[in-house]
Amino acid sequence: MPTILSHPAVPLAIGLALGSRIIPGRLLLAGVVASIVPDLDVIGMRLGILYADQLGHRGASHSALFAIVLGLLAAAFAGQLRASRLAAFLFVAASAVSHGLLDMFTTGGMGVALAWPVSDARLFFPVRVIRVSPLSLKALLGARGMIVMISELLWVWLPAALAGLALYFATGKQGKARA
Repeated sequence: MPTILSHPAVPLAIGLALGSRIIPGRLLLAGVVASIVPDLDVIGMRLGILYADQLGHRGASHSALFAIVLGLLAAAFAGQLRASRLAAFLFVAASAVSHGLLDMFTTGGMGVALAWPVSDARLFFPVRVIRVSPLSLKALLGARGMIVMISELLWVWLPAALAGLALYFATGKQGKARA
């Protein structure tokens, strides 16, 4: 997996590019949280849930269904998020599904159960360029963690920033900011 420091790159890029009128601050925060939440499944490892289990790491919580459920939850609380139901649903669901999609680019693990519960298959993209993050904080803070961080800067943050800039210019936000 990319680290929890890099999963928010996608919602941050989208939210900042679209601006606070479309993605208010509270919704942006909900998107950032939704991009991290799937990795709470690692708690299950401490409880005896096997990595390869449907509820194991990169299992059900990394699925499109899980992202849709989070999106529906956000839509239910759209008023508190200061957004329309549609914006809350789409943004939070996209933020959550981005987690699994990023994990599918990593160099390790057993793949992502993106289609769960329809399929238990664990998937990767054919191109796997993001160095997989260690699951322990000690390893993350060591030499291996530095390699992972550099990989994430190159393969997560840089593309997210470029895509965010492209979205920003495509939506014409830059002219409105100066007006």
